[in-house]
Amino acid sequence: MKLFRLISIAEGISLITLLFVAMPLRTWADMPLAVTWAGWVHGVLFLTYGGASLIASHLSGWPVWKWLLVLFLGVVPFGFLYVDYLIRRETAATGNAETA
Repeated sequence: MKLFRLISIAEGISLITLLFVAMPLRTWADMPLAVTWAGWVHGVLFLTYGGASLIASHLSGWPVWKWLLVLFLGVVPFGFLYVDYLIRRETAATGNAETA
């Protein structure tokens, strides 16, 4: 779960960077390459996030609705913060301090 948390945070930061840094640079500073590079990085990280969420849901025994919620939160700005909260709460409840 620790690896999934790291992937989630990296994906969330890439989404925030794409939306709030690269897209304004493309629009107001005429820098279309900012979106190209940030979008490429975000795309790779999102695919990694999707695969990692599927693996994490399988290993943790999540119901399908919880996996879909975690996957949906990957496309919501700042949704990764709630995913991090869910994972921390789950690992604290199970007592797995080393996987938190």
